Amino acid sequence: MNFAGKRVVVTGGTRGIGLAISKAFAAGGACVAMVYRSNDDAAQAALAQLEASGGGAAGKHSLHCADVADPEQVRLVIDEAALALGGLDIVVNNAGIGIYHPIDSTNYEDWQAAWQQTLAANLVGPANVCFCAAQHMMKSGGGRIVNITSRGAYRGEPIKPAYGASKAGLTSLSQSLAIALAPHKIFVGAVAPGFVNTELTAERLASSEGVEIKAQSPFNRVAEPEEVAHAVLFLASTGAEFSTGTVIDVNGASYLR
Repeated sequence: MNFAGKRVVVTGGTRGIGLAISKAFAAGGACVAMVYRSNDDAAQAALAQLEASGGGAAGKHSLHCADVADPEQVRLVIDEAALALGGLDIVVNNAGIGIYHPIDSTNYEDWQAAWQQTLAANLVGPANVCFCAAQHMMKSGGGRIVNITSRGAYRGEPIKPAYGASKAGLTSLSQSLAIALAPHKIFVGAVAPGFVNTELTAERLASSEGVEIKAQSPFNRVAEPEEVAHAVLFLASTGAEFSTGTVIDVNGASYLR
């Protein structure tokens, strides 16, 4: 897909799914600002990969350190990225966390902490990114926002219920903003992956549990990060405007709704 000249922000954009998304946009010619929380080494390695990819925007990609759970850091990083890029055309909310807190084996203090941290990073943070990005897009005549939700928003997450709830909230937010921002030519969609083959899931997939996880799909495998990126690029592409409010499932038919 052609994204030549497009200015893109990807939160959590230096590892796993986020890195695949960043690389896909760069390969299409976009200038990409990758937001990361703390891993400087991984961020520098990601930037080097984008610069070496041969995309049309080589030398114009950038790194921005921020915790999306912090409202002030969100405001500052979106303004900083917009300044570095010369504006905003596309924003992808990919950053998120998952904390295990099964209700039958977690104490009340840890339960509270898990909910507060998860909602801050996975729902309120992306909502703030959407707000700050929309201010720039409304001034410039439009844009695209794509939020990464989860299969867990629909099927439930019994050992990390705050994660499932946060992703369900992000799905609803995406659809609400699709309606609210359409008059401003800002189109909002969501991508809901199931299990994805990243360094964060590698240990579980390599264990005996991995056999069961892969068997959830009739393909007997999990998604690759590039397959999630492909869905993101579709929603962000010219011609997909009437798909605003859409949620694309990328779970290999492991859960159908």
